[in-house]
Amino acid sequence: MAVMRAIRMSLVVALGLSAIACGGGGGTTVSSSSSGSSSGGGSTSSSSSSSSGSSSSSGSSSSSSSGSSSSSGSSSSSSSSSSGGTGTTNVVSVIVDQGPSGNSVNTLFTSVTVCVPGSTTSCQTIDHIQVDTGSYGLRILAPVLTLSLPLETLTNGSSLAECTQFVDGFSWGPIALADVKIAGESASSVPVQVIGDSRFTNIPSNCSGTGGTEEDTVAKFGANGILGIGPFELDCGDCDTTTQGLYYACATTCTETVVPDTMQMPNPVTHFATDNNGSIIDLPAVAATGAVTLSGSLIFGIDTQSNNQSGTQTVLTVDGNAELLMTYNGQTLANSFIDSGSNGIYFTDSSIATCTTSGLTSFYCPGNTLTLGLSIQGQNGVTANNLTFNVGNAQTMLMNNPTFNVFPELAGTNPNPGSFDYGLAFFYGKRVAVAVEGDKTSAGTGPYIAF
Repeated sequence: MAVMRAIRMSLVVALGLSAIACGGGGGTTVSSSSSGSSSGGGSTSSSSSSSSGSSSSSGSSSSSSSGSSSSSGSSSSSSSSSSGGTGTTNVVSVIVDQGPSGNSVNTLFTSVTVCVPGSTTSCQTIDHIQVDTGSYGLRILAPVLTLSLPLETLTNGSSLAECTQFVDGFSWGPIALADVKIAGESASSVPVQVIGDSRFTNIPSNCSGTGGTEEDTVAKFGANGILGIGPFELDCGDCDTTTQGLYYACATTCTETVVPDTMQMPNPVTHFATDNNGSIIDLPAVAATGAVTLSGSLIFGIDTQSNNQSGTQTVLTVDGNAELLMTYNGQTLANSFIDSGSNGIYFTDSSIATCTTSGLTSFYCPGNTLTLGLSIQGQNGVTANNLTFNVGNAQTMLMNNPTFNVFPELAGTNPNPGSFDYGLAFFYGKRVAVAVEGDKTSAGTGPYIAF
């Protein structure tokens, strides 16, 4: 397996133009017609019935609290019968909106319920958790977490913490254990990261020195947490045998450490009792000008129920880093990927003018909307040819539509010229399946992406 296979994905470039702060009301709302696609977002109260999850991650835990004071965007704990979202057993609603910080664009959110392991009353449903096919694991911002979750501890008694590295920054916090519930699915004692925990403020230089912005607050992160559901089970392939600057043992200080697979951050879907071989994001199409919000569905499992059956879609297998080959402008870019956690289409093309407005200089601003060609090839040799995507003028579209949060033509430069990062815009108007490595479906064996 690959090392740190996809946490370097999910490029979410901040839009610094104050005039585009999204205010909600008015404009166009687009809803999916698929089951369970009622509008997501908004605070919800917790909790739900007891977990019936499958395999539980082992590893010792202490009674230390990983929660901190409640902040905006999170719900309070209670003892209701609500599950972590609406819809049928394996379907939860998702929404693209302005997010908890009020200025997100092209960011897909859902709600997740977490409980103290084994409890049916100490539970909390947290909204505006970003859905990310380019990372792994459930990560929650400490300021919105009101529960006291037990921390994972290594055999020497040290607490386990993680430095999560994204393209544009990093996040730091301990690993705790929680029962996780989404729609009717549940998993027991799953390792989750608590980002920005007030007791873990001494960030190792190996982590802070990775570059980019420290994203340990809701305002900087742009979400109350992230749900990483990429095509592998764990966020690191060999952290059980070698240190990678990813996991740390924390006592008086924090030092790099190896960590057993059972204590690493997993894709929570792989710990569900059923519907655990992948997921499907189903979103409707969006007008070129965009929309205020966009509602759709996140469906768990592939070929496990009548609502997640494979069809005649194109199936592209990915490599150990969840990457594909994309050919753009005559160049084959080997480090490319499709990623719901990226808020734009990011690639390198010096012939396209970039914006000059402060805060937008990373984005493209062509004089006229461009229609460009792209092909995508999987490791299985299957190629999706003759694909096209549009690149609009970022400044014009954002200024002309200040209440919009959905922009299918938003594109920008990529810090890696050998990479094409096709973000959430790829998912608009598609039903995209992500199959987990080694799991069989009627369309093939994961890891793959199908659409």
